[in-house]
Amino acid sequence: MRIYSTRDENASWRQILAGSVISEEQLNKYLPFARASAGEIASVAKQYPMRINPYFLSLIKAPGDPIARQVIPDPLELAGCGAIEDPLTEDLQSPVDNLIHRYPDRVLFLVSGQCAVYCRHCMRKRNAGVKHSVHSSDIEGVVKYIRRTPAIKEVILSGGDPLLLKKALLEEILLQLKGIQHVQRLRIHTRVPCVLPQRITAELVDLLRRFSPLYLNIQFNHPDELTPEAIRACEMLANVGIVLGSQTVLLKGVNDNPDIMVDLMEKLLCCRVRPYYLHHPDPVRGTMHFRVPVETGLDIMKGLRGRISGMGIPQYVMDLPGGGGKVLVSDAYTTKSPGKAPCKALVIKNYTGKSFYYPL
Repeated sequence: MRIYSTRDENASWRQILAGSVISEEQLNKYLPFARASAGEIASVAKQYPMRINPYFLSLIKAPGDPIARQVIPDPLELAGCGAIEDPLTEDLQSPVDNLIHRYPDRVLFLVSGQCAVYCRHCMRKRNAGVKHSVHSSDIEGVVKYIRRTPAIKEVILSGGDPLLLKKALLEEILLQLKGIQHVQRLRIHTRVPCVLPQRITAELVDLLRRFSPLYLNIQFNHPDELTPEAIRACEMLANVGIVLGSQTVLLKGVNDNPDIMVDLMEKLLCCRVRPYYLHHPDPVRGTMHFRVPVETGLDIMKGLRGRISGMGIPQYVMDLPGGGGKVLVSDAYTTKSPGKAPCKALVIKNYTGKSFYYPL
């Protein structure tokens, strides 16, 4: 195995994925500078699996750079004091297996636990590399629930990464959902165009174009991810009318800087990827070393205004623990708790007017 290079351009996405680094021994072979104390990476990867495909591995330039930080296991992942596995209580908002129903008009269908890379900041870290693709019986249960719930107008495929599913299975899911009369929109959440752009083939694009209106939200976190391969993948999707958005996660040591964020948003607009969300990192166990103060995010948003077109300014949001859903982060309604909260927190009202404590 060797790191991806321009010589590998004709390799299939499956070949690239099959060559992924999954062990400390492999990582030290290709990135000697990534070496931690003997066994540290292995200890982390035992609890939270590692997968870095050769393409994304090749983007790492130096120890601890923004790409390395996202995918190389860090001993700090095992020091998640105060965090929990599922702070958004997704499991409690799952009326049937593999489905999350938080908002009245839309649901999230978790179709896989597999990804082209396993991000160290993953908000579903509890599922990464553990859950497998859904089966026909799983699809049947989800479809039945959606059919008997006419308030649902939008279905979001997530996971894991839906674009790693076999073509026939992805097609089956999309066909079943498209056949439900009250479902008006389909959306896919993915990192594939960013971390494994070779997966965006003409065959896949031809499949996806049949399900318009189809929205594809991609997680791009740093300008270095917008390589010629990633740009080409986005162009292939945009050229057939698929609406592209970016859901960037604010991460310490990766993009917690206004200049980096301006550069990223400018490059996304050039690729016809509309900046959609800037996510404040969730308090998920194993990811706490990525968290930044809310003030950092607010400063970044101020740094974007006036320096970039309004089209390039995402909404800065946080997902409220306890299943409260997403809220815009602003000075207007984020107030420090009056001392009654169980920890230092913000008090934030969600879309229903209910107050939630957000730990700082």
